[in-house]
Order: sequence, then structure tokens, then C-alpha cells
Amino acid sequence: MKTARRAVCLATVVAAAGLAGCSNTDFAPVAPADPPLAYAGLPLPPGAELNPAGIIPSQEFTDDEDWPGSLAPDDATPEERIPEIVARGRIIVGVDQSQYLLSYRDTTVGDLRGFEIDLAHEIARDIFGDPSKVDFRFVDSSRRLDALENGGVDIIVRTMSITPDRAERADFSTPYLTSSVRLFTPMNRQIASLDEVSGKTVCIVDGSNLLDLARKVAPESKILRTRSWADCLMATQQYQADAVLADDAILAGIYAQDPHSRVLNETYGTQSYAVGVAKGNDALVRQVNSTIERIRRDGTWSRMQNTWLRDALSSPSLPPGRYRQEPEPEEAATADGEKARGGNQ
Repeated sequence: MKTARRAVCLATVVAAAGLAGCSNTDFAPVAPADPPLAYAGLPLPPGAELNPAGIIPSQEFTDDEDWPGSLAPDDATPEERIPEIVARGRIIVGVDQSQYLLSYRDTTVGDLRGFEIDLAHEIARDIFGDPSKVDFRFVDSSRRLDALENGGVDIIVRTMSITPDRAERADFSTPYLTSSVRLFTPMNRQIASLDEVSGKTVCIVDGSNLLDLARKVAPESKILRTRSWADCLMATQQYQADAVLADDAILAGIYAQDPHSRVLNETYGTQSYAVGVAKGNDALVRQVNSTIERIRRDGTWSRMQNTWLRDALSSPSLPPGRYRQEPEPEEAATADGEKARGGNQ
């Protein structure tokens, strides 16, 4: 009986500790003045680079307000829009494999899982009638545009926000997610506002458009640039960084892996994630948009959001379709005819 009572008490203590760890209040021990000896001298994550404070941003952090919009779905079939992909029998999708809740490899079964993985499967479902007809390719954050331009992938589904620079090199679907930029920090760093990051180290992923924003909002902080958001999490746990500046969709996965942490409520910008497509591939853009509109109508998007990102987003709904104004078919035919006549003169 004593053994049973001890087991019950132990289970109660563990459960209480777990609940305390998952709350967003400060129950963590106070950090020592210096990193514990166990972490002293550890190398930075592979490929990481630590920049000093005070570097002037190279450009302003901009949203996508000036983006003209995507191409609306039409009534064509996948066979009419993208016959090469249909004939191949699979669509090649560039993704991440370490972004928990969005796009990550589940080591227990070896499969890729997450919100963006589900989106890729839905795109395949509408093309082939089979959601499994996807060939996933891991693409580094800094190599996403290169992968589209060199034909290594058909589309990119990898937290790719719409920016003016990217829109010059790639086309985009209508946004499938809106995310706010916020700050993640371990509780024991005693950081409750952006002002308290001064003199500390902020981590971002290299190739993200958040570098200039980090330098603007935290000018007196060192910036640690890593290859992945998982590396940023590891850097905070190893006392190599004190905070992570990222979108709340990304921070949801980081926070889920380290409940002795907090995500500050303050936001520093908003970004729209869209599917990246090679420049000029209008038919594939329309095909992807037809899927986004379908999952809006039939509730699939809401189920995906509830499965992976429940209570994590500042904007927990599918953004409204953003489509550019296109000429009516008659106007387009007239314009094409005039162009052809001009070329024959």
C-alpha cells in the first residue's frame, strides 16, 4: 500500500510539474549570471554566424500590400493546366523537415507531417485524385528561390512569405496563412519586452526576410543567423541566444518543444505565406489556387489549422483570396490580336 501511495503521489507531483511547465507564467528557475559550465564553450550550430550589434538594416522590412495579387482559378482541368506534371504522376514539392507543426519528419514513423505537408497532399489530391502523389524535397530556407529557378521542384511550400524581392523571381499563390512576427524567449532569461533584449543575442534563420527587421527593432543586440529554426531553439537552450524573432506560426512549434519559455504578445509585423511557383508558370499557379479555394469551401483548411496550429495564430483563419484584376476574355483576345498584327507589320 505504501508503494501504491508513493506512486500516486509521484504521479501527482509529475503532473503538477508538467502543468506548471506548460503555462506561460514564470515558474522556471532564475538563470545564473553566466551559462552553466555544461554549456560553456560549445560550438555554434553548424553553419551559424554571429553578427555584432549595430549593423544598419540594408532595407526596410515590408509587407505585401503592393503585391498585385495572384491568378484566380479557372475552369480548366489539371490535364489541361499542367499536362507534364499529370503525365509524370507526382508533383515535386520543396519543404522543410525540421519545422515542428508546420513541416517536420516524425521520427517514430519516418513520415513528414505538419500543416504545410497536409497542404501539399491536398494539392496532389486535386491533381491526381490521390493525396500521396507527392515527391517531397528538402529545401534550405536560403535556397528556396534557386530550387524553383533551376527546376528542382515544381512548387515551394515552406513558410515562404511574399516580398517585393521574391516576387521578382517567383510567382505566388494566394496566401494560405497569415502570421504575426513575435519574440520567443526562455523564461529564465527574464525578458518580458523587446527593450530587455538590448545587449543580448537574438536568433533568426539565414535567408529569412526578418534579418533587417531584427536589426531595426533590436539595434543593440547581436544577431545569430542559423540554418534552421530548430537550430535557433537549440541555441537558446545552450545559452548561445536569448530570444528568437519569428512568425507566430513558426514559434508555435518552437514553444511546443520547450514549454519553459514564453512568446511575447507584442507584434512587430505581419507576413503572408503563399505557395511559390516558378516565374511565368501561370497554369500551375491557378491549379494551386483552385486547391486553396476548395479547402476554404469544404472546411479542410479549418481542420488543418485546428490539428496543427490551434490557438497559435494571431489570425486563425484562411486569408481572403487575393487575385489581380485580369482582362475579360474578349479584351485579352483583342489585345493578343493587335499584338500579332503589330508583329507582322
